[in-house]
Amino acid sequence: MQRGDSLSKIAKQFYGGYGRWPEIYDANRDKIDNPELIYPGQELIIP
Repeated sequence: MQRGDSLSKIAKQFYGGYGRWPEIYDANRDKIDNPELIYPGQELIIP
């Protein structure tokens, strides 16, 4: 994760659509308490 990243931005980059962010959230529920709050340096699984 980098400053300014969001789950929707990452979904757009990897899947081509902002609306697919829940897939990333579901794969990382053990690391993300709130999908609105992700932090620089976090490492997430991209399913």
